[in-house]
Amino acid sequence: MKIQAINQFMKTALRWGALIGCLMLSATALLGESVVNTVHNLSVNGPGAIKASTEGDVCIFCHTAHRATGQTPLWNHTLSGVTNYIVYSSPTLKAVVGQPNGSSRLCLSCHDGTVALGSVNSFSAPIQMQNGVTTMPSGSENLGTDLSGDHPVSFVYNAALVAEDPTLNNPTTLTGPVKLDSSGQIQCVSCHDPHNDQFGNFLVMDNSGSALCLVCHNNPTWPISAHAVSTRVLTSPVSAAIAVPSSAVVKTQSSANNTVAAMACESCHVTHRAASKQYMLKFANEEESCLVCHNGQGSAKNVAVDFQKLSVHPIMLSNGIHNPAEDPVNPSVRQVTCTDCHNPHAATTAQATTPMASGALADVVGVSASGAVVQPVEYEYELCFRCHADSIARGPASITRQFIQTNTRLQFFTANQSFHPVEAQGRNANVPSLIAPWLTTSIIACTDCHNSDQSPNAGGAGANGPHGSIYAPILERNLNMQDFQAESPQAYDLCYKCHSRDSILANQSFKFHSTHIVKDQTACTTCHDSHGVANVPHLINFNTTYVTPSVSGQIQYVSTGTLHGNCTLMCHGKDHENAGY
Repeated sequence: MKIQAINQFMKTALRWGALIGCLMLSATALLGESVVNTVHNLSVNGPGAIKASTEGDVCIFCHTAHRATGQTPLWNHTLSGVTNYIVYSSPTLKAVVGQPNGSSRLCLSCHDGTVALGSVNSFSAPIQMQNGVTTMPSGSENLGTDLSGDHPVSFVYNAALVAEDPTLNNPTTLTGPVKLDSSGQIQCVSCHDPHNDQFGNFLVMDNSGSALCLVCHNNPTWPISAHAVSTRVLTSPVSAAIAVPSSAVVKTQSSANNTVAAMACESCHVTHRAASKQYMLKFANEEESCLVCHNGQGSAKNVAVDFQKLSVHPIMLSNGIHNPAEDPVNPSVRQVTCTDCHNPHAATTAQATTPMASGALADVVGVSASGAVVQPVEYEYELCFRCHADSIARGPASITRQFIQTNTRLQFFTANQSFHPVEAQGRNANVPSLIAPWLTTSIIACTDCHNSDQSPNAGGAGANGPHGSIYAPILERNLNMQDFQAESPQAYDLCYKCHSRDSILANQSFKFHSTHIVKDQTACTTCHDSHGVANVPHLINFNTTYVTPSVSGQIQYVSTGTLHGNCTLMCHGKDHENAGY
C-alpha cells in the first residue's frame, strides 16, 4: 500500500509539475488564446478530432517538470529518430539549411508522423488516443520526412545572409513577434506559437496582406506591383477553374478578406507541402499558379484561352519552373514559363509608349540591341531578344530565305540596309502606303505584329501580348505566306493593318504590286522579309521556295533610286534578267 501511494504521489506530482510548467510556458498566450482551446490540447477534453482516450492533462504531451528528455523547454515528448530529412532547396536560396534542430526538432516529434502522439518520457507507456490513432494521421499537419516543399528552418539568419540576398530584411529588425532562436536561427516557432492560435495556424501574428512574410522578406518592387493592390477575389481559396492538387495544402486565410491584395504571398505560395517545391507554389506547374486567375473570370483578361491556340509560346509544354539563376540566354533546359516574361512581384498595369517596356514587363531580364544582358529591360524588344536573338536554340526560320538570318537582334540592327522600325526610325523616307497614324518616323513594337488575335490591338476583348494566336507565328492578324492563294483583305490582313491595301494595289510604291499579288498570286513574304535585311533595301529577301536563280545563275535585287529597281531571278517559272521598273 505504501509503494502504491508513493507511485500515485509521484504520478500526481508529475502531472502537476507538467501543468505548472505548461502554465509558465504559456504565459504569453494568456494575452491571446489559451492552448486549452486549440487542437494542441490532445487531452480527452481537447476541442480537436485527435485526442486522448482518458488522459485529462493538457501539457503532459509536450512538457513535464520531472523526467524531461533534456531538451528545452522541459520537453516530455519522445523525439523522432529521423536524421535524414529531405530539406528545402532552390537555385536562389542563399541560406545553408541543415537538418532540423532546436525547437523545430521538437515540433517534428509529432509532425513528421513517425512517433506516437502519446509517447512521452515521463510515462512508461504511451498515452492512448481515441479511435486507434497512434501517430499523426495523414493530412496537412503530417509533414512527413520530406521537408523539401516546406519553408526552410534551422538556418542562420544574419547580416551575412542578407548581404547575399538583399530581398531579406536585416535580422536586427526582428524585434516583434517573429524571433530567432538563441543561435540566431529561424525555427518553426519563429512563425508559429504552439500555445496560441488566435491568428489561425498558430501564427505569431496576423498574416493579412502577408504581414508575417514581409517581416523577413523584403522585395522592393512588391508594394507597387499590380498584385499587391489587386482587389480580385480568390475563391476556395483560389479560382475553381483549376482544382488544387492533393499535394498542395492551402492554409486557412486569417482574414475574412480573400482578395489577392489581402492574401498577398498566399495567393500563389504555401509555406508547407508546396506542390512546386523550389519556390513553394501551390501548383506543380508554374503556369497554373498564373492561369488560375488569368482565365477570364471576374475582371481578369483571359490569357488561358490564348495558350490553347494554334500558335503559342509553349508554356504548357514546360514541366518545370523559371529559374532566376539560370543563364538568361542559353539555359541548360530550353523552356518558357510565365515568369520568363513577367515578374509577378513587380509587374504593374502601367502603359508605355513604344518602344518602351510596359509595366507588365517590369523587372525582367532581356538582351539589349548590342547583345548585352540587361535587367530590368528598358525596351520591349529587349525581352524578345532574350530568346529570339543570340540563343543557340532559337529555332529555324519560318520561311527559307535567300539570306538566312534567324537572330532577330541582327535583323533589326539599325546599320542594316532595311529593317522594320523596332529599334529606331526606318531608313525609307518614302512609303506612300502608310496608314495614319503611322509615319515614316514612327517606331513600332514587336507586339504590333506578334499578339493575340483576340487582343484589343486586333479589335478584340482579350489580353494583349504574344501568348498565343490562331495565326502563326503568334501573329495578331492573318498573313498568308504561300503563293498561289487569292489576294483578299483577310489574306494579308497583318500587312494591311499599316499599309493601305488600296495604295498597294494601285501600285503607288511598286508598279507591279498588283500584278504580283493579284494576277500572279505572289505572297508579300515571297519578296519581303518583315524583320530586316542586312545588305538589301526595302526588306527584299526572297523566299527560295518560289524564287530560284535565273538562267544566269543569280538571285538579285538592286535598287536604282526612289521607287525604282531591277531583279535577276526565276519566279513561277519566268526568268527575270535585270528586269527593271
